Amino acid sequence: MCGIVGIADFKSQVVFNDKSLTIAIKNLSKRGPDFQNTYIDHSVLLGHTRLAVIDTSPAANQPFTDISGQYTIVFNGEIYNFRTLRNDLEREGFMFRTKSDTEVVLYSYIKFGIHCLQLFNGDFSFAIYDKKQKQLFIARDRFGIKPLVYCRNNSTIIFSSEIKGVLPFLERKPELSYEALNLYLQLNYIPAPYTIYKDIFKLKPAHYILISENNVEINKYYTIPEENQNEIIEENAVFDSFKDIFIRSVERRLISDVPIGTFLSGGIDSSVITAVAKQFKPDINTFTVQFTENKFIDESNDAERVSKFLQTHHHTIPVSQKAMLDEVYNVLDYLDEPFADSSAIAVSVLANYTRRNITVALSGDGADELFGGYQKHKAHDWAIKNANKKQLLNTASFFTKTLPSSRKSAISNKIRQIQKLAEGINLSSKERYWLWCCFQKQKNVNSLLNNTFINASELKDALMPTEAGSFNEVLYNDMHLVLPNDMLFKADSMSMLHSLEVRVPMLDHTMVDFVAPLPSKFKINGNIQKYILKKTLGENLPQDILTKPKHGFEIPIEQWLKGELKELILLYLSKENIFKHNLFNINEINKSIARLNSFRPSDSAIHLWNLIVFQYWYINKYL
Repeated sequence: MCGIVGIADFKSQVVFNDKSLTIAIKNLSKRGPDFQNTYIDHSVLLGHTRLAVIDTSPAANQPFTDISGQYTIVFNGEIYNFRTLRNDLEREGFMFRTKSDTEVVLYSYIKFGIHCLQLFNGDFSFAIYDKKQKQLFIARDRFGIKPLVYCRNNSTIIFSSEIKGVLPFLERKPELSYEALNLYLQLNYIPAPYTIYKDIFKLKPAHYILISENNVEINKYYTIPEENQNEIIEENAVFDSFKDIFIRSVERRLISDVPIGTFLSGGIDSSVITAVAKQFKPDINTFTVQFTENKFIDESNDAERVSKFLQTHHHTIPVSQKAMLDEVYNVLDYLDEPFADSSAIAVSVLANYTRRNITVALSGDGADELFGGYQKHKAHDWAIKNANKKQLLNTASFFTKTLPSSRKSAISNKIRQIQKLAEGINLSSKERYWLWCCFQKQKNVNSLLNNTFINASELKDALMPTEAGSFNEVLYNDMHLVLPNDMLFKADSMSMLHSLEVRVPMLDHTMVDFVAPLPSKFKINGNIQKYILKKTLGENLPQDILTKPKHGFEIPIEQWLKGELKELILLYLSKENIFKHNLFNINEINKSIARLNSFRPSDSAIHLWNLIVFQYWYINKYL
């Protein structure tokens, strides 16, 4: 895991300011604390910050230039099949100077051009400069595990792992993107290709940019396979193949020249990863957060039972409410743009402690989107199969409308879920999908915003590749929307805040290629979610782990905003600070504050946290 940054212009005679590159590298230092360096040419500047994981010797430092001097690379990520690719390249006559995967990526591009992307099994974003041809090739991995943003200004292109790497090169402060703001207020995050800035964009997963003197191409190189409904599938063969693919996926991600371990929550995803990792690394370390003052969200007991069952070297991290609250400001200070998934705070705490012991951690991210593990997936399945039972649900919703709904307890959270389920059941499949992705409806966003209304339907339609009319289509949309823009962004940014590399075995592309097109019965079978995962790998775990309810990595944001973080409401949502930009209707904000303190707070805490995060960013990062 590293940080990359660069600027190129092959057309004009612009002279770049290398001081901007120095500032950008400093801004990315947490992504790579081990080494920083630059490459300077008359038309290109490249910078790199290194977190050394594979071949930790100075020979593998970057930017890395081939022996001819024609090609230079800056690379962030890991290529897990690099040794196989290296052997193939050596047979073709390539001579290697390091043992790193970076050199393999560079020589693969020299040999195969843009087609090298099809060869890589890994997580990556990188840029390769061809000095002779005056070309720059920029690429991002298939699922968006590693970030990459870019900005085009006439013939100049700037790119970086993070927005903070782009900003030093800009002559003036970029404008806000009202499209991004609208989506953020609904989703709690800003999906690609948008960023909070109008002229800075996220490169979508599975895309590359090829820049030359007279052309800029942005193309897609990979598509997640969809279900083939005509294919005849033999179940036992599917189970056997899946198990082998899963084991190989975990094994590949254990390659490291530095200490490695796993996150272990006690849920099925992290548990099966740890069980397989244990087979290859008997002394594997596992890490769990213990929320000492909130048992509703604490899973440490389950994690400790799994650890004891598997006999791992387990680390339970007791986290007080004070420690969590202290972490709030670290997270808000690090973020480049508003991101209101409050579980990022818990992930940051976990990453912080884990990094004191190891440099690389395996995570279960991606499993819910690939196998269908969220509560909303069960709801989608029910809605698709029980369209004739809508009245029953509407009746249940009617009787729960007078009951307290919030996220602070199991009962009130269930009431909230029933109400949201009923609200979506009568919508089209695509509208229902969007509603259940959102934390705030478009009509409420329209009421909140002052004079920034945009064509919201066009925005959301472009973000959903399918109609979400089947279970697999719902997952397909999640793999493109929720996974890269919320879950993987959170994992990357919060781990990089503490210079920890996180790897995600669930997103080995061979596993996605195998699982994504399988019929939905392999993912949800009756009332069993993640069916194939539990059927093939559950035998290696305590059996009650397979049946425990899905437990999100949430924090008690409602409780905090009523107590210790109330000051954030008073400060950042004050009339004075809202009027600094006049984007929001202060009356709508006051309604949400009143609802937070009512008998039925519902999702008001999430709405307010969303606004606080934006205000914090705007006042401290934008003004």
